[in-house]
Amino acid sequence: MTDKIPVTVLTGYLGAGKTTLLNRILTEPHGKRFAVIVNEFGEVGIDNDLVVGADEEVFEMNNGCICCTVRGDLIRIIDGLMKRRGKFDAIIVETTGLADPAPVAQTFFVDEDVAARTKLDAVVTVVDAKWLGERLKDAPEAKNQIAFADVIILNKTDLVTAEELAAVEAKIRAINPYAVLHRTQRSAVALDAVLGKNAFDLDRILDVEPDFLESGHHHHHSDDIASVAVTVPGDIDPEKFMPWINEFTQVEGPNILRCKGILSFKNEPKRFVFQGVHMILDGDLQREWNPGETRQSKMVFIGRDLKRAEIEKAVEACRA
Repeated sequence: MTDKIPVTVLTGYLGAGKTTLLNRILTEPHGKRFAVIVNEFGEVGIDNDLVVGADEEVFEMNNGCICCTVRGDLIRIIDGLMKRRGKFDAIIVETTGLADPAPVAQTFFVDEDVAARTKLDAVVTVVDAKWLGERLKDAPEAKNQIAFADVIILNKTDLVTAEELAAVEAKIRAINPYAVLHRTQRSAVALDAVLGKNAFDLDRILDVEPDFLESGHHHHHSDDIASVAVTVPGDIDPEKFMPWINEFTQVEGPNILRCKGILSFKNEPKRFVFQGVHMILDGDLQREWNPGETRQSKMVFIGRDLKRAEIEKAVEACRA
């Protein structure tokens, strides 16, 4: 895993401050070199002088919304980049503000060549504190961008009152209870809060915030995107769980924006970590359970029209 190139997907609705954040990344004296892939859709692109001054390479995908056609472009560009390994330390993909980040995230699991050579480090979503409430009413993409995020930059906090900020944060948490959230003005955030997070892996988030999966039980809202979190004490039987999770994601895949879990399999000294995007599942055994660490299984599903009771019942039936 160590020789894979880390990829950060930078997303967020039109005008939230993505390009401001990207410009900060490119100009701060961190000593790293980035290859940048930009997906334009009627937005003002990166200031070329800034990019040239930062000695970065920028590749543009100009066919609008990131979808299957753009996925082809993304695979082609990454393939070209890999022929020049050693000239950059990481890749940043900035999506158009109208993009659903799912197909971008999927690219790093679906395409074997891309998956073998890159590692999706985190999906970072920039949110406009002032306008998010409106966007959630009229733009499903804004909701998806929040649901997919591992790190959320709640930007333009100086344009709202304390009460408005609390309300916006509650709306974000209702959609995504577990992403790490940073409040910012003009996208000013420490770069180590955004880059090199290994946040697309559940391990790191649980180390920072061990109870975050439980928070899915505490929100009450009628929006169509919600989270279902399940915790099972003790061990899970992999021979029951694996067939179920495979079938569940195939049937419900279009409705599942994200799923993640850390599982305690019976007779297995290591933790099994899985994650998924729609119908695509990825999982492997990671570090051993520590002495004194409670063996339990935690998982979270984020999506539309997910049936909590059915999921809980199915997972319960997989107990060892």
